[in-house]
Amino acid sequence: MLHQFSKFVVASTVLLILAGSLVTSHHAGLSVPDWPTSYGWNMFTFPPSMWVANIFYEHGHRLIATSVGMLTIVLATWLWIAERGSWMRWMGVVALGAIVTQGLLGGMTVLLLLPPAISTAHAAMAEIFFCVTVAIAVFTSPKWQLAHGAHEEERRGAPGDSSLRRLATTTTALIYIQILIGATMRHTGAGLAIPDFPLMFGGIVPDHWRADIAIHFAHRVGALVVAASIVTTAGHILRHHGDRSELAQPALVMTLLVITQIVLGAVTVITQRDPLINSIHVVVGALVLTTSLVLTLRTWRYRIADCGLRSADYETQSANSIRTPQSAFRNEGRA
Repeated sequence: MLHQFSKFVVASTVLLILAGSLVTSHHAGLSVPDWPTSYGWNMFTFPPSMWVANIFYEHGHRLIATSVGMLTIVLATWLWIAERGSWMRWMGVVALGAIVTQGLLGGMTVLLLLPPAISTAHAAMAEIFFCVTVAIAVFTSPKWQLAHGAHEEERRGAPGDSSLRRLATTTTALIYIQILIGATMRHTGAGLAIPDFPLMFGGIVPDHWRADIAIHFAHRVGALVVAASIVTTAGHILRHHGDRSELAQPALVMTLLVITQIVLGAVTVITQRDPLINSIHVVVGALVLTTSLVLTLRTWRYRIADCGLRSADYETQSANSIRTPQSAFRNEGRA
């Protein structure tokens, strides 16, 4: 049940990212100018008759964000009660801290009239929260639990590939950096600083430069770097671990997603930032990141499982060390 609920939180977060991207794509960030109220109303009592035009996107985003926050409180509490290993308990705390920070950044974005730095930080924190919820869903899955409880001989015999771990980890980091550049581009209005595609002002590189052109150019170059890293990682898996479905499947999905993402990026420029295409582009970018994260976690699976077991052993030893003096005192009293 915990795993199923964590997957529900992940799905809700995808919806939240879509809602947030629709707000930005429709320039609706200040359509509700106050926070945490909506035109002076409690957000839950704000009349639906007033959900018109861009208010619909901004107010809907607030309602979805609040709902995801409530789900995260339940998830964090459930993890704290159900998981013996302290590291999993703290994953819930991190998720809760991330969604609270995300909400505060969203409020600051409105109250400070959409400063690019705060808006970009708001987008960056959304990706971090999404990654944490996906990691929790991975860690609570039955297959991961089997790895956590595997015998020592099985863990020793598990396929280990340090090159793959480095490739997967690097790819995940590069995707996140690319998303940060994309968020900066969106929130500084640089999305159409280079208005043509695949050329740039008719050439391979821009023939003139401004800050917004440099940001847009960096995002296009970043897309090529990320695509190359994903293809390299997927190729390594197919050559060396093609029979391991837990690695081959996310590698294939990640490759298909990055192709889709590049096409969506091109269409975004060609359609002059169509709001729906632009928003889907943001969501697919988040899915590329979390698919790479799942792959990365699986390459580290047995090492993380060993850390979890050592953590549990440490807690048991600590509990025994607390009980031992008390037991000795009682025994001494009986003597």
